[in-house]
Amino acid sequence: MKITTFNPFISTSHADETIRLFEELGFERTHKKVGIEIAERDDTVIRMKDANGFHLDILQPEGELPRDMVGIRVNVDNFDEAYELLKERGFRNAYGDETVSTASSKAAMMISPSGFSICIVKHIIEKK
Repeated sequence: MKITTFNPFISTSHADETIRLFEELGFERTHKKVGIEIAERDDTVIRMKDANGFHLDILQPEGELPRDMVGIRVNVDNFDEAYELLKERGFRNAYGDETVSTASSKAAMMISPSGFSICIVKHIIEKK
């Protein structure tokens, strides 16, 4: 398994405020993915980037979260291998055995035994 990108993410019910803060810190919105279906919700992810090339993802879930969550997004070239590696080390999928599958990616929110989160993502590349 190879890691292809690595950056922090913030999951928050206060996405607009969080986005404004990071825009003031020099980040710009680069991508918005809406309608991500997971656990009977439709979530939105806003990807941001600063002038140095650092990325940040802001996840805005449908509905209210009891508190914000911060974690690491890790894009991988082999989702199943990454998923099994984390499970073997005691991580649990935050959504049971459900994964988030869209036309362009497959993902899972994995929670460590001590409580930190890694969102593993495999991009699906369209073959033309």
